[in-house]
Amino acid sequence: MAGEKSLKKKKGDVWSLVSLGVIAMYGLILIYPLFILLRQSVFVGEGETRRFTLEAFRTFFSRPYYIETIFNSLKVTVTTTIITLIIGIPLAYFYQMYEIKGKSLLQILVILCSMSAPFIGAYSWIVLLGRNGIISNFLHNVFGIQVGNIYGFKGIVLVLSLQLFPLVFLYLCGALKNIDNSLLEASENMGCSGVKRFFKVVIPLCMPTIIAATLLVFMRAFADFGTPLLIGEGYQTFPVVIYDAYFNETGSDHTFGAAVSVIAIVITAIIFLVQRYINNRHRFTMNAMHTIERKQIHGLKAVLINFYCWFVVLLSFMPQIYVIYSSFQKTSGKLFVEGYSLDSYRFAFSHLKKAIPNTFLIGAAALVLVVVLAILIAYLVVRRSSTANKAIDTISMIPYIIPGSVVGIALVLAFNTKPLMLTGTATIMILALIIRRIPYTIRSSVATLQQIPMSIEEASISLGASKMKTFFRITVPMMGNGIMSGAILSWVTIITELSTAIILYNLNTITLTLAVYTYVSRGNYGIAAAYATILTVTTIISLLIYMKVTGNKEVSL
Repeated sequence: MAGEKSLKKKKGDVWSLVSLGVIAMYGLILIYPLFILLRQSVFVGEGETRRFTLEAFRTFFSRPYYIETIFNSLKVTVTTTIITLIIGIPLAYFYQMYEIKGKSLLQILVILCSMSAPFIGAYSWIVLLGRNGIISNFLHNVFGIQVGNIYGFKGIVLVLSLQLFPLVFLYLCGALKNIDNSLLEASENMGCSGVKRFFKVVIPLCMPTIIAATLLVFMRAFADFGTPLLIGEGYQTFPVVIYDAYFNETGSDHTFGAAVSVIAIVITAIIFLVQRYINNRHRFTMNAMHTIERKQIHGLKAVLINFYCWFVVLLSFMPQIYVIYSSFQKTSGKLFVEGYSLDSYRFAFSHLKKAIPNTFLIGAAALVLVVVLAILIAYLVVRRSSTANKAIDTISMIPYIIPGSVVGIALVLAFNTKPLMLTGTATIMILALIIRRIPYTIRSSVATLQQIPMSIEEASISLGASKMKTFFRITVPMMGNGIMSGAILSWVTIITELSTAIILYNLNTITLTLAVYTYVSRGNYGIAAAYATILTVTTIISLLIYMKVTGNKEVSL
């Protein structure tokens, strides 16, 4: 009898050990680097000369330039977020409510718009609408229309809005699938239809999702530094200051760079807490017994809705179309010349041979670990509720609100000395990707697990299966679609990661996205376009594999 109790206790302790392991992992790769970052921001000197100081913070807040960059970032971010909501919410509504021509292709293009690196879009829009852009010259020469200045604030907002509205679209598509069609029918019977029903019924029902999408767009826009770097032309934003503070101004003394990073964490944390407060006041759950069925539309209504959907998507996809086209143009040095060739691709595959395999090897290693950890954390959060597991859930969301460049700086500061000398290795790149991208897979896995009745696992255990056997044989397979949804989003963001990778990489760990950025910065646009096209093709193949494996023809978050 005592032996049986001991055995049961050991079995019950398995998940406690998993909890401790996950806490230890986060302590090492996230909490410890952030602590080192904080310490670096307030201490200068080494050994006996080390002293506490707030000089770096005083320097930052005493210079109007730095304060201005925060307001510039907030101005860009708020404007971008509003525009993405204005574009993305109607697009998702039309897509889910009506039969749109070529809707499967439309959704793939929407996803591709969101998955390319923003700085690629910035470069493309400069070529298309810049001072000597293709479209600018055409409109001026043919119609006498002078296109306004695309650089600075307007250019940054244009690029980020067209880059990020797909996130709103994907989130809202998922929310609209959970609305019971009987609610819409009831509102219509009561005389509430059309635009009135959209604002009075649909928007309030989707409000928690809209708030979540707003936060994601806000954080992504606030943290982006590649776009302002290329198209800002003097309009400095806060992420650019973080990058410059660490690399340009401080030399070997990273105190100022660390201080700026801490300020970034505080700002994003405040934004996140405000969003969480608002979300808690609007939180509720929906389960659709009868999902919305798309309606056939005819006449002028069909023309206008289809035109809106395809115009928005093709406009946002235009930069990628140009990138793909320019990758086949003939080049002479850094300049495009008449004719077409595969020279850019030959160069891409013959030089920087490490970029392509690194992208897939580093990305695949990070993805496997992300999926495994996300499954375990989701189970701990949903099925093994405790103070420790609630702490894990909170800690796992910290990277969601921290700019990628800050994560990169924290990892460099933490792991640039023995015994954990990881700086410059593929390992630190993988750790950064895990930290940055695991929240996506955790959230989708948690949402899926919450929909699986506990009684199924209890039935398995009552039939003699162990808890771990039940977990691997029953629970994990039933979580399959949620895991795949999070994994595909994690994968496409992993292979296009820039803000963290640019802090951590060297020639041995360069990836496709870094290669694109490097060649765009150098003005070798043909080679950059070839690398960017390879990334686009990889994303398309990833989406097709996802749809084939899961049987889903649509992707939502």
